[in-house]
Amino acid sequence: MFEKNILTFNPGWNENAVKLESFTDIRDIQKQLKAEGINMLTAAVETNEGPAHFVIEDPDGNQILVDQHR
Repeated sequence: MFEKNILTFNPGWNENAVKLESFTDIRDIQKQLKAEGINMLTAAVETNEGPAHFVIEDPDGNQILVDQHR
């Protein structure tokens, strides 16, 4: 399914996939990373709400998927 190593983060869920009452929306995380100069391999549409994802890459070439389900 994935060609390289990948690490996944899911805003809005805890480690047991239980919904959290409050969390930082993925679009806010993406804006902060972009402001720090992080390149997006795949970007979330910033004008939408709800589920979205983006992918970045660490210096070793490992992909990081941030995947918000709600």
